[in-house]
Amino acid sequence: MMSRTQITLDREVQKRVTKRASEAGISFAEYMRRLVDRDLAGPEPKANVAMVFNLGSSGGSNVAKNKHAMIAEAFEATRRRSARR
Repeated sequence: MMSRTQITLDREVQKRVTKRASEAGISFAEYMRRLVDRDLAGPEPKANVAMVFNLGSSGGSNVAKNKHAMIAEAFEATRRRSARR
């Protein structure tokens, strides 16, 4: 159930809110409801980047040390496939 509420805004702020709501294709009231909902929801949880580390075994490869050889190997494999066609 909705409850009616009255607020007082500076005229310039009201114009800016009306314009922003119009650009979004929503009413002034809907814009304000969404704004309040977003504020009350609190900050979005931050992703834990540590979760992507140690997910599996590299099989002993060392990309930092062997990257040039690995890139050369990938190019060579592509070149061999292109030559067969």
